[in-house]
Amino acid sequence: MDMFSSLHLSRRRLIGTAIAVPFAAYTAHAADASLSFDELYGKFGVLGLEFSDKVKRLAGQEISMKGFMAPPLKAEAQFFVLTEVPMSLCPFCSSDADWPDNIVVVYLSEKQTFVQPRQTIEVRGTLEYGSWTDPETGFVSLLRIRQAEYFAV
Repeated sequence: MDMFSSLHLSRRRLIGTAIAVPFAAYTAHAADASLSFDELYGKFGVLGLEFSDKVKRLAGQEISMKGFMAPPLKAEAQFFVLTEVPMSLCPFCSSDADWPDNIVVVYLSEKQTFVQPRQTIEVRGTLEYGSWTDPETGFVSLLRIRQAEYFAV
């Protein structure tokens, strides 16, 4: 092998590496964008449960999360509650003080047909946290996934 073919091979490796590195970084970021119920809270502080560093880091980003759909408050709602375990009743909260630590409100980007409460689903959308009251329903939430879609898994 002469010097030029060695240089050519090295150039190929360099170009291949330059192309592969961004994809590897994207794959690591995409894997990190999934969130589980166990990862929602970091510690118990003077004001109660505090959101985890992961929730704070992923806020405003697209995430995926698996769980169960609680029965919706009304059939034509464009939101539902994602729960860690199947529930037969919707855990509707009157204030953020009543907020259970194992639910997430999901606001759909468009209406979808609701699934049975025992069907595992995966939700994808933009993560938000902090107390917020829905002006239309009065529903209070601490954790939301907006512009979401879901599918059975």
